[in-house]
Amino acid sequence: MHPVRRQRLLLVLFIVVFSSVAIGLVTYALRGNINLFFPPAEVAAGMAPVGQPLRVGGMVEEGSVRRAADSLAVSFRLTDYQASVEVVYEGILPDLFDEGQGAVAAGVLNEAGVLQATEVLAKHDENYMPPEVAEALEKSGYDHKGVPQ
Repeated sequence: MHPVRRQRLLLVLFIVVFSSVAIGLVTYALRGNINLFFPPAEVAAGMAPVGQPLRVGGMVEEGSVRRAADSLAVSFRLTDYQASVEVVYEGILPDLFDEGQGAVAAGVLNEAGVLQATEVLAKHDENYMPPEVAEALEKSGYDHKGVPQ
């Protein structure tokens, strides 16, 4: 083989191998940062992975918010009006968090089906609903106020 052709071939092989390794490392790094969204009906049906980061969104059930007297711990239920998911969170809730309002909780689902939340997000005005929550409610046949469509 001619030396120039051999040098070009080695250069092309080096670029292909280096690119493959780089793509593999990026894919591996991003794998751990994926937060999947699940509506409460899918979580209750057992479709959500246990022990992996995920997000659950829906409406905060009326009368479900319970606050600890001696800490920042709070528990509440998120619903899509088909099923509900218990959420436990320790921290300061957003100002707009309230019963009957849309919320998204990010955390890890335990074996008992309770979401141990590390972050709770609330909608920021009365007209906005996170797209995932709006879609989940629409699939369940209800609007954002719990009225059947």
